Formats: sequence, C-alpha cells, structure tokens
Amino acid sequence: MKIGSIDIDRPVILAPMEDVTDQAFRQLCKRCGADIVYTEFISAEALRRGIEKTVRKLRVDAVERPVAVQIFGSTVESMIEAAAVAETYSPDFLDINFGCPTKKVAGKGAGAALLREPDTMQAIAEAVVRRVGIPVTAKTRIGWDHDSINIVDVVHRLQDAGIQALAIHGRTRSDMYKGRADRGWIAEAKRHATIPVIANGDIWSADDALAMITETGADGIMIGRGSIGNPFIFSQVRHLMKTGTHAPPPGFRERIHAAVEHLRLSVHFKGEKYGNLEMRRHYATYLKGLPKVSHVRNQLVREENWEHVVEILLAYEAECEGYAREGRIMEHAEYLNDHSEKLVLNY
Repeated sequence: MKIGSIDIDRPVILAPMEDVTDQAFRQLCKRCGADIVYTEFISAEALRRGIEKTVRKLRVDAVERPVAVQIFGSTVESMIEAAAVAETYSPDFLDINFGCPTKKVAGKGAGAALLREPDTMQAIAEAVVRRVGIPVTAKTRIGWDHDSINIVDVVHRLQDAGIQALAIHGRTRSDMYKGRADRGWIAEAKRHATIPVIANGDIWSADDALAMITETGADGIMIGRGSIGNPFIFSQVRHLMKTGTHAPPPGFRERIHAAVEHLRLSVHFKGEKYGNLEMRRHYATYLKGLPKVSHVRNQLVREENWEHVVEILLAYEAECEGYAREGRIMEHAEYLNDHSEKLVLNY
C-alpha cells in the first residue's frame, strides 16, 4: 500500500481513538509491530483557536513514524486552517475524519454527519488537499444508516478530490458499534476504488484480520478497540500473514509488563499526576480474566504514586506465578473472547 513515500505491503494500522491513541499508546503499539499509527482525532475548531490541550495532540516522535494526524470539522474554512497547523508538526500524512458516529462529533455536523452531505464532504477533502503539501487520506463509514448506504459514491468523490487512501469502518453511523462490521460493503468499495482501501471494524484477533483481508481484498487493515489492553495484536497479525501460523499468545507476564511500560510512557509524556491518572482506564483490559484481579484493580486506581503502581503490578505478577503453578491462569483463547466484549469508544 502506497501513500506518498510510504510503501508497505498490507500494513497493520493503529486506528485513531480519542483518549487512547496518545503518544504513550502509539509508541507501545509501534514496539508491538504496528506499521502505521494515528493520533487521537483532533478538533479543527480547537486547533484554529490554539487550544493548548488540543495542540499538544499534534506532537509526534521519530519512533512513531509513519504517523498520521487526524482532524475533524464541519466546514471548509475550519478544516483548511486546522490542516495548515497540523502540517507544521510534520506528520507523514494528514487524515480527515468522516466517520466518527458520536454525538460530540456527528452531532455538530462533522465526522459521520458528512455522509449525509457528500457535496460538503468532497469540498472539504478538495480544499484540504490543495492547502497542504503532504498526502491526505480519510476515514469513513459505509453510510449514515441502512437506508442510505453511499460508500461507493463516497469512494468516487474522495478519490476524485485527491484523497490518497481511504479507511472504511464497515458499519453505518446508526449502527454505532452494534452488530457486526459489514465486510461485504468494504469489498464493494474496494472494487470501485483506484486508491488504497484500509478495512476497519471488529478485528479482535489475527484470524479476524486475515479474514478481513481475504473477504474484502483491502490493501491494509486498521485495528481500534481490539488493540486496547492487547497491543500484541499487531505482531500476531503480522506473524500470521507472513508465516500462516499463529504466534505464541501473550501470557500474564507479557500483559503485566505491557501495562507497566504503558504507564512509564504515559508518565514520561504527561507527568506523574496526569500520566498516572489517565492510565487507570487501561488496567482492566490489560488484566482482564486473570485470577483475583478485582482487588488489584482497586489498588491501582487509588494509588497516586506511579512508582507504587509499578510495585503493585510486579507484585501481582509474582502472585500470578503462583496461580500458574496451580493451573488457575485463564487460557489465552478464553481471555481473548472475554476481551472482545464491545468496548464503546469515540473514534
């Protein structure tokens, strides 16, 4: 798959997710094999007003590359101003969010709401492409609802506008995250596309990724919720695609160490107070299914000293060693099925 100077065969990509794909998580996923990573989606209005908290989301490190910045907005004016600001932070490419279904975004005329206004969507894409000197891509859904699926028309409009790749989540806006992503519509979009198509939706395992590629013919895959608490999924997908065999699953040691490293990176980028605080939402997914985990989570979410959090996690690892000797650690396949409960996030 080629986007500008980036040329990767069937890349495995980290999806943009609000309050998840910050620098800490992006870097952890890169270490675990993600080929391309995306920032959290960023408000064009907040960027044009120079809101510091929003501007900070544009910062990327060399180790994250290739990395894309994703922006969302409802007007041509706000999007071209935001695109110009984003370009100064030198992402490898710029992505436009035409797919977020949440009230916070779609309710304000941005994200998936633009599926109901394809002329405006196309105008925004054309204007952003003209405004910046880096490749521009987009992410969208198959339609607003099942009575108005228009992904084929969207593909034609966006590639005509100069968009260089399109990520498609196989649900409508009205679906939110219910049901199953429709691979058939992604495949149909791929048949009409002259640009790379990236398939997204319900990839919880390496087998899901391979099935998505096989059924859609997509040029790459994008993983969102399936990576939360399981950044190992990127290397697992790569291993299956390369060898046709499954990589050894991560055990409790790898999962606990990943949580520790995620915390360290979070504190490094956000400071002890916020780095520690924002990590609290992640422990449940890293530790899900392990024995007697509830009392550990209670300690983790109350502890304010991040180094003490590390001590709690490492002590729990030692505790799990004992459970493993007793045969009480949940098998990975069972953990993965448990982990794949529908996490509801904004992206």
